[in-house]
Amino acid sequence: MTKPLTGVRVLDLTKVLAGPLCTQYLGEMGAEVIKVEPVQLGDETRGWPPFRAPGLGAVYMSVNRNKRSIALDLKTERGRAIVHRLAKTADVAIESFGTGVAERLGIDAETLRAINPRLIHCSISGFGREGPLRAAPGYDVILQAFCGVMALTGEEGGSYIRSPISPIDQMTGMHALTGILAKLFERQNGGTGGTVNVSLYDTAMGLMAYNLQSFWERGVQPKKCGSSHESLCPYQALEAADGPIMIGVANDNLWRKFCAVAGLDQLADDPEFRTNADRVRNRARTLEIVQAALLTNTAAHWYEVLSKAGIPCSPINSLQQLLDHPHTKATGMVMTYDRPGAGELHGVAQPVRFDGTVAEPNLPPPNHGEHTAEILAELGLTEDEFERMEGAKVVA
Repeated sequence: MTKPLTGVRVLDLTKVLAGPLCTQYLGEMGAEVIKVEPVQLGDETRGWPPFRAPGLGAVYMSVNRNKRSIALDLKTERGRAIVHRLAKTADVAIESFGTGVAERLGIDAETLRAINPRLIHCSISGFGREGPLRAAPGYDVILQAFCGVMALTGEEGGSYIRSPISPIDQMTGMHALTGILAKLFERQNGGTGGTVNVSLYDTAMGLMAYNLQSFWERGVQPKKCGSSHESLCPYQALEAADGPIMIGVANDNLWRKFCAVAGLDQLADDPEFRTNADRVRNRARTLEIVQAALLTNTAAHWYEVLSKAGIPCSPINSLQQLLDHPHTKATGMVMTYDRPGAGELHGVAQPVRFDGTVAEPNLPPPNHGEHTAEILAELGLTEDEFERMEGAKVVA
């Protein structure tokens, strides 16, 4: 089956998570992706444990499928010349260096688009390319702290907690993907390429939109609310007789259904609890009553009866429980494929289905510089030229 981006060539000059996730998704949509890595160590996530094999750290493997790897020293004139030759036939170039570094390495938008005016150049940064913090290093956890995410995360009175799924990094990768696809569409309709700029700061601010809106209305810093939601009740993890269950009573219709199932019919139209606003105002009393009802039976019982009634709920699954669930097995979101030298690998598919089909990897995550000779040969370099450059540590 022809994929939507078949024929698109991407020059990937990114590392760690946001950029590699974006380019992996471009690759799974059919684009040809050439990952440019430093000669010495490659993408730094290659060294993040746990490892399947040397240079194949778990984080690296999760976001680098469907790519070929070329190892270049961009600090050398010959290394930059190779990147410029690759850019000449690329549709997209994407970099994630600190502010000013791309210009020094000759991979900035102005330089590469002068070589190829149809190129779409995407730049990913920590705090953006403008403002007093434009040169500050940006990592997901730093932006969680800076943009107020961490101040809202965890239980009231508890210590500060990092969200372990790196949401700002991953969403920045998705914003980069969205911007690139929009510019490809524009170019197809008469445009001439252009630039896309995304940053972890902008992403974090976007993710904080409704929390900031609430803050502007109240004018006070909200308390940490654990698994709950400041605008909804009951909407959090509570204890059943043998363990926790998450319930999501997100509107008044669900509240009436919950009351019927939980034996709380007298509360459905009680003025203290009738509407969500009433329940939020009387949160402590609402949770006391709901918690007492849930303690009368097991989590499995409540999951069954609440689900049957159409009330959102879930057990608090471990990763193994998630993987073992029949729904996970039925969706095809977990892929299994082979990586020579590393054996059978698992991966999570791109969460977009075209024509009802789950994306499958064409290429496993590459070893460091695995395709250097192959890509240089495609550019017309001879074996002797390659060996001389390798000896000078321009390529690896």
